[in-house]
Parts: sequence; C-alpha cells; structure tokens
Amino acid sequence: MIDTQVNAFLLPAMFNAAVRAGAAIMKIHGNKDGYDITLKSDKTPITVADRTAHRTIREALGHTRIPILSEEGREMRYDERRNWELYWLVDPLDGTAEFIEGYNEFTVNIALMENNRCIAAVIYVPYFEKMYIAGLGRGAFLKQGVKPTAEADYSYMQIVSDWRPLPLVTTPPARNFRVALSRRHRTEETYAHVDALRAAHPDLEIVEQGSSYKFCMLAEGSVDYYVRTTHTYEWDTAAGELILSEAGGMTRTLPDQGMLCYNEENLHNPWFCCQSKFFTA
Repeated sequence: MIDTQVNAFLLPAMFNAAVRAGAAIMKIHGNKDGYDITLKSDKTPITVADRTAHRTIREALGHTRIPILSEEGREMRYDERRNWELYWLVDPLDGTAEFIEGYNEFTVNIALMENNRCIAAVIYVPYFEKMYIAGLGRGAFLKQGVKPTAEADYSYMQIVSDWRPLPLVTTPPARNFRVALSRRHRTEETYAHVDALRAAHPDLEIVEQGSSYKFCMLAEGSVDYYVRTTHTYEWDTAAGELILSEAGGMTRTLPDQGMLCYNEENLHNPWFCCQSKFFTA
C-alpha cells in the first residue's frame, strides 16, 4: 500500500515541497544584508533562508498528516518521536555555511522514513535547477530544469516524464580518481583516509563541495568517493544515502563499516564513507 501512496501522493508532495523551499531560499540568496545570521545551540549558523524554507516545507507537507523531524525542529523530544512508524526527515537548507559564503551547491533534503529506514527521497539543488529522486527498490533519477517556483504543483506523471536514471554513465568514466571532501569539515583522520586511497589511486583528485550535493555527484558518477570524519546529523544523510544506494553506490560507517541508523536518541551520525557504483579499491 505504501508503494502506491508514494507514487500517487507522497512523491509529488515531497517534490513540490522541495521546489517551493528552493524558491524561498533563492528569493533570499545573494542579499547578504538580509540573511539575519544567528548561531544555533551547536554553534552552527542559521539564516532567515533556513527558517523560511522550514516553514515552507512544513506548510507544503502538512496535508500528508505525517510528522516532520527537521533540522530546524531538532529540539523534539526522543520520547515523542521514538515510536513513529512513518515520518519526514528534513534539512530545509543543507550547506548553510557555504550559502553564507556565496557558494551555490546548497540543497533541500527531504526523506520519507518508514520504520526508521528511508523509502523515498528527494534532494533539490535550486541554483542548478536539479532534482535528485529515489525510491527504495525503484532506482534513482535526475530531473533537470526544475526551476525554483513558489507555486510548484508537479503531478506524478510530470515528475517522471523526462527524468534520467542514475548513474548518468553506464561504464566507469575515463578520468582521475575523484574524492569529494567538505570545504569546511576536515580532520587529520580525513587526510589519513585520503592518503590510504592515494596509495591505490596515485591519480587521486580532491573535489571540494558543500552540502548533500556530494551524494548526488556520487550517484551521477562524477566523483568516486566521499569521506566524512566530522559531525553530521541524520537529516544530512538520509536522502542522499538512499539516492546513492539506488544508483548502485554505498555508504558505510567508519571505522566499523556498519550501517547508518536513524531516529536515534542522539541524532548525530558516526563518521562515514561513501563510494559510487564504479568505485574500485
């Protein structure tokens, strides 16, 4: 039953919510005097764009009557959410620090979680007008030319009409081995991990990127590997992990090579690494 609901009702809901949130962000983007930057309890920045995108998604998904766990609603008590069977896991603006600094790969992440497993996901990159979409066991796709529109109202058939399956290539690309790293979040462990990869891949090339767009690049096949040894939250990874997995890639925790877990009492993720479909050790 949930598969039918995702196709007919929930996929358009999450798709349109992401596009509308992207429109709200783009309306603010570039007007730095109006960013209204403050710090959250974990000392990370938040802007009026984050708050506006959160409200937009909450309003757009309200008719689904499915609860929302969002970065901008992180104070929700574990006792309240621990028994949720179905919920939205949302990052209204992923890559806030890069957004503030003028980079353009910020994203909107929406994951539909069933029994704490992601079953459908979208990542919207409004500046590039790209939407990445995945359904558990149904594949991953890229839809381009999705303009940030405050009144977005795509139907299911409009969503699927011209999307492209991921990865975008069918054979390993003939280029250097590419490792995606966060611009801002690196440690000695990050560099040690990269050095170990370089031993097997002397042509290794580092690609600096912010936000969940790194998962999207892995799903496309435009980068091969991503390692993260600083803190992230569940809403940073849920949508991207499914999109990558459905594109033939994989995400594993470090150093134990386990699986990321969701709706934990502590919403921090462990360290992790990701590889594309074409990764070879």
